[in-house]
Amino acid sequence: MSLAALWLPILLSAVFVFIVSSLIHMATPWHKNEYPKLPDEDRFRSAVGPLAIPPGDYMVPRCSAMKDMNSPEFKEKFDKGPIMVLTVLPNGPITMGKPLVLWFVYSVVVSIFAAYVASRAVPAAAHYLAVFRFAGVTAFVGYALALWQMAIWYNRSLATTIRGTIDGLVYACVTAGTFGWLWPS
Repeated sequence: MSLAALWLPILLSAVFVFIVSSLIHMATPWHKNEYPKLPDEDRFRSAVGPLAIPPGDYMVPRCSAMKDMNSPEFKEKFDKGPIMVLTVLPNGPITMGKPLVLWFVYSVVVSIFAAYVASRAVPAAAHYLAVFRFAGVTAFVGYALALWQMAIWYNRSLATTIRGTIDGLVYACVTAGTFGWLWPS
C-alpha cells in the first residue's frame, strides 16, 4: 500500500495528537511541577544576567579537552559545584507559535513513519487491531523512547521522563486508533 493512500490517517492522527497534547498540557496539572522554581531565583538571575549568555545548551563545568577532565583543577570544580546542564532561551516574551507549528510537523512525521511501517506489515482491509499494533508501536517509539536518553545521560528527572513516556503512550494510542479506524479496505 502506498503512503499516499494513507494521507487521511496521517494528517488526522497528527491533528488528534495535537489536540490531546494541548489538553494534557493546558487543562490538567499533569506537567505542572516538572520545572520547580530555582532557590533564590532573583539572586541567580542577577548573577548570570550580566554575562549575556547567548541562547543555547551548556554544561557547567565543561573542560576544553578530554585530557583536562583528570586535572586536579577540573576535579575540584566538580567537587565544589554547581554542576549544571543549562538551556538558555532568547530574552523576551515566550511565544508559542513556532513551537506549536514544529510540534504539529513532528506529529505528522511520526504519523508518516507509523504509516510506512504499518503499510509494509499489514495489507489493505486488515483487522483494526493488526493496524493498531504496528502503527501504535511505531508511534510510541517516535514519541517516547528518546526521552530516556535525557534521563540516562543528563539526569533529567525520572518523574518527568515517566510522565513524558506516558504522554507518548497516549499519543501512540491516538495515532494507532486513527490508523485502525481509517485503514483502507
